[in-house]
Amino acid sequence: MLSQKQLSLAEIYSDCTHFFESDKHRFLSLLEENLNLHALIPHSFYQHYYSAHGRHRDFELCSILWALVLQRIFSIPTDTLLITFLKFSGELRDFCGFDRVPHASQLTRFKKTYLPDLQSLFHRLVDVTEPICQKIDADKAMMTIFDTSGIEAYVTENNPKFANKIIKQLKAFKKSHQLDDAYDPYKAAYGSMPTHAKSNPEIKQLYINGHFCYVYKFGIITNGLGIVRDITFYDANFLAAHPEISVEKKSDSPDEDKSLHDTKALIPVLTDFFKKHPLIVPKLFIGDAAFDSSAIYQSLLGELKFEKAFIPLNQRSGLSYPDCPVNTDGIPCCPNDPSLPMKPEGQAKRKNGLIRFKFTCPKTKWIKQQVGKAKRQCFCENPCTPSSCGRMFYIYPEKNLRAYPGTLRGTLEWVRIYKIRGVVEQSINHFKDSFCLANRKTQNATTLHADLLLAGITQLITVILSDNIHQHQYLRSLKPLIA
Repeated sequence: MLSQKQLSLAEIYSDCTHFFESDKHRFLSLLEENLNLHALIPHSFYQHYYSAHGRHRDFELCSILWALVLQRIFSIPTDTLLITFLKFSGELRDFCGFDRVPHASQLTRFKKTYLPDLQSLFHRLVDVTEPICQKIDADKAMMTIFDTSGIEAYVTENNPKFANKIIKQLKAFKKSHQLDDAYDPYKAAYGSMPTHAKSNPEIKQLYINGHFCYVYKFGIITNGLGIVRDITFYDANFLAAHPEISVEKKSDSPDEDKSLHDTKALIPVLTDFFKKHPLIVPKLFIGDAAFDSSAIYQSLLGELKFEKAFIPLNQRSGLSYPDCPVNTDGIPCCPNDPSLPMKPEGQAKRKNGLIRFKFTCPKTKWIKQQVGKAKRQCFCENPCTPSSCGRMFYIYPEKNLRAYPGTLRGTLEWVRIYKIRGVVEQSINHFKDSFCLANRKTQNATTLHADLLLAGITQLITVILSDNIHQHQYLRSLKPLIA
């Protein structure tokens, strides 16, 4: 017969505690064991947060930050829904360290009050994650990829009926006046729409992804791994510091307006980025055709010291080189047949440190000699030179940086590296969809800016956690660990 044992209150409490710890969600345990958020927060953030009330705050700084980070990890779209989750989940409350759940207004006030501190935390995490990215893939970590996008604001102008009404009126105008196809109702609609939302001048008109919208615009820099390195919100303070970025709206060219704005914003954004992170020295720049201008290449390869710039040519502008005919990729062509590109034979660094590209006649072959090394021989039926080796061209990139930005277009290297540019668009979509930046029902620029920074902070925390648990496959998303 088994003897009965009376349990004490202490033993019951111990058993309950053990059950809770063992039943805690694996993902929260993973965060708790492998990530010290307290050590990552800059000291200045603590000083600012506790300066008014000392240590007697209703909510600890780490508690608020954890709640806002988990909101993005779990793709919780609104602060109200986050509060609901906290109310009904004791595990989340205990993990964050809440004795009671904060109100939505307290979260909003936190974002507005401590925006500069969120920026300092973001920049601190960029520096912390840089060695991790270098360790994972040094080549991709040395890439700088830039793109721009916008967060649509909750304003009347973003209602589809607003643009559709104007387009419908202009289509009727075209039909009634029997205008030809040279009149484009969509371009005319762009010209007649206001440049900014009526409720807030900072919410600018933009033509993005095939539709008109009114957005808060931002620029983002990632490396080749798709990890965010910088976020620049184009607010009033930034535009005041860089007045050269402002572009007057044209009447009929939304795509050109966007390209001009992106081109003017690139160098100021990169310059500010390198000042904030002097230890980050990337070698390659990757961008879209909007940045195809001689001034941009000069700044990238000259002032900012990039070794190569991978930017497609804008098809509206051709290429020329003073020493030889070139095709649309900048490859020298046969003088007698411009459709026949010359053969690249590598590159060499000259005594002054500059690169020289060598090209030879496409109809030459290397012939093995009985004595000595193989010799180049031209088999052209109509040779353009008396040399038996055939025509040779030497390209000196400094003569035309736009044509030769440290690399050659159309080569396997170009195709392989430029393909990586897609990671910046993937990161933007990840921020908007998974981190729920899109469809935020607010017009306030400060809170949207804070939400954008918190998305970047969340991604960088993901990098640190994936490295701490030695599972780099989760470098950009922790969703598989939550399932």
